Amino acid sequence: MNPTEPMLLTEVREEVMHLTLNRPEKRNALSHELLLQLGAALDAVAAKDRVRVVVLAARGSAFSAGHDLSEMVGCTKDAYGELFALCSRVMRQFRALPQPVIARVQGLATAAGCQLVAACDLAVAADNATFATPGVKIGLFCTTPMVPLVRAIPPRAALEMLLTGKAISAQQALAWGLVNRVVSAGELDTVVKEFTDAIRASSPLTVRIGKQAFYDQLALDEASAYERATSVMTDNAVCHDAQEGMSAFLGKRRPTWTGD
Repeated sequence: MNPTEPMLLTEVREEVMHLTLNRPEKRNALSHELLLQLGAALDAVAAKDRVRVVVLAARGSAFSAGHDLSEMVGCTKDAYGELFALCSRVMRQFRALPQPVIARVQGLATAAGCQLVAACDLAVAADNATFATPGVKIGLFCTTPMVPLVRAIPPRAALEMLLTGKAISAQQALAWGLVNRVVSAGELDTVVKEFTDAIRASSPLTVRIGKQAFYDQLALDEASAYERATSVMTDNAVCHDAQEGMSAFLGKRRPTWTGD
């Protein structure tokens, strides 16, 4: 990579923000600086009404190899705490973002790179992509990557990855629910666009409401989840876009969304 190139590329196309990790020579390792840039980009995206969907991609053969170990040897406890807290904040930003985020995984996603995939709302993987949480092999258990991982796949499957450190194939990731689709590398962009087009066809207000409600209810027991969902759906129903959508369906016409 040219040293003058940014670590994170940003581009908006057709209401879709494309965030591309740009450290291919380091297998897109999440350095402290890259995490800062990613967090700042997510803050900026959250304020952009014209952005309907975010696609997280990477240049090179790896999606992300996780933390940059070359920055981590010999650090103080405070420095480690700051780094892991920063990474956790960025991962949580993906869930808090009003827009859905799709991971476009073209290669290896390991440790915090696997965490990155699990933190996204949807994921499309190339059939040669692999996923791993191998920290146990170097004496540093993938504890923070575990948080979104165990919320994306069954606990025993997560423990298998965490305790053995072995990589799983894209097909196994699909079977466990870590990714939504597995396609050939040449089909990645086509399938990602199918997702972004489908999301963009719906009311932006409704998508924002739905994403937030989805993650809110995950932490609740069933009765509390129903209470929360009932309240959200009631508020949603009186919005302009809900009334427009129902009227358009009954009138057999395409709805016109205003985002209200």
